Amino acid sequence: QQEAARKLGFAASHTMRVAQQLYEDGLITYMRTDGVQMADEAISAARKAVASRYDAGYLPDKPRHYATKAKNAQEAHEAIRPTDFSKARAASGDHARLYELVYNRALASQMASARLERTTVELTDGAGRATLRATGQVVLFPGYLALYEEGRDEKAEDEEGARMPHLTRGDAPAKLGVDAVQSFTQPPPRYSEASLVKRLEELGIGRPSTYAATLQTLKDREYVRLEKNRFIPEESGRLVTAFLERFFPKYVSYDYTAELEEELDDVSGGRLDWQKLLEAFWRDFKPKAGEVMEQKPSEVTAALDEFLSPFLFPDKDDGSDPRLCPNCGNGRLALRGGKFGAFVACSNYPDCKYTRKFGQGGAEEAANDGPQELGNGIVLKSGRFGPYVEQGDKRASIPKDVPLGDLDLTMAEKLLTLPRPIGNHPETGEPIVASIGRYGPYLQHQGKYARLTSTAEVFETGMNAAVAKLADAANNGGRQRGGAREPLAVLGAHP
Repeated sequence: QQEAARKLGFAASHTMRVAQQLYEDGLITYMRTDGVQMADEAISAARKAVASRYDAGYLPDKPRHYATKAKNAQEAHEAIRPTDFSKARAASGDHARLYELVYNRALASQMASARLERTTVELTDGAGRATLRATGQVVLFPGYLALYEEGRDEKAEDEEGARMPHLTRGDAPAKLGVDAVQSFTQPPPRYSEASLVKRLEELGIGRPSTYAATLQTLKDREYVRLEKNRFIPEESGRLVTAFLERFFPKYVSYDYTAELEEELDDVSGGRLDWQKLLEAFWRDFKPKAGEVMEQKPSEVTAALDEFLSPFLFPDKDDGSDPRLCPNCGNGRLALRGGKFGAFVACSNYPDCKYTRKFGQGGAEEAANDGPQELGNGIVLKSGRFGPYVEQGDKRASIPKDVPLGDLDLTMAEKLLTLPRPIGNHPETGEPIVASIGRYGPYLQHQGKYARLTSTAEVFETGMNAAVAKLADAANNGGRQRGGAREPLAVLGAHP
């Protein structure tokens, strides 16, 4: 799942669907495993394939055997591998891409190690006034790297991982150019699907059979959204996390979750009675849940306000109070709950009606700056639910993927024209429209919906693409890729 995310850009759920189909078609072994061992006959077949494709130096003297480093690994099944090493390619489309990844990884596991030499290179100008240094690795023998190289969550900018050309002391390389580049220390990147699965694996949380469902649940419940293949927390995700960490810290701790995984493994293996496990859980959880339920909503909101204070009200560069209301100048900003979700409001309400969207960023900046004239009577404003544009009686919210700094009159006018009619469906004669709703951009036809990936698609999608997207959504429940396959056999009615 991690490698398919890194190399192929597949979501974990899509990877498992495609792998399931490859398994059902007899092309790969069982995929819900984190075992790293292969059967002896598979190792022999892999070594035979290596010998037929590469020189003798690429085949190690002895078969390679591996042991997993993952916590609580489920190794009842062998490693994911092709069932026939004579088939370097199989299937088509995404199935072919995933099969090739499985094949290459399995074959590379039985190839000779690569030989790398760590090298430091110093380049000095003729006058000796400047010295440039680079550190990296020179490939002396590629070994398995000739076929497969592990993907990385981040593009390696570290010196140790950089590949260097073969150089000799005294070489005078040609100068192609000199670039002065200023760089700054970056914060740790947000999790991608691959790096999150890797982290769960390290913590002993979840299993290969549950990773895809876990990640899909985060997206389905809109606790997170994906931007450039990175998970960005949504309002509901931050609130649920804050609530659980504040009131149920034991049950969301990494150690507790990992221990529970071990106990569930014991239940699965017949070493622990499931009723005793649930009884022990309920004995502690029930009184704790009752204690939390007795608290007033205002007390819960106040606790979340305190817990989320570093996020909602970070320190300002000028040292001023981040909770001071920018509207009235003496009220205190605090978290509030409303019919449509959480927001930040002034303590002087109703005398001061200042509000801003939950969180930070563009909405807050727009509120502090006040209404902004964009032209043609269109004004950029900020309300409880975020920034929006207004023209007379018309209003349109600013989509999350449109930075306020990039908002201009043209985009504002487009947003105010929504929903956008695309035309009548060629089969039904009924209209197809594109618009933006609470859950993002979408297509609509006869009460059925299909998601669009960006605001740009709302204004660019034509009839052919719209018909295809609506058909795909109808065939696959709006999420799955690829059509349903014909059954291999019909066995009859269940007795």
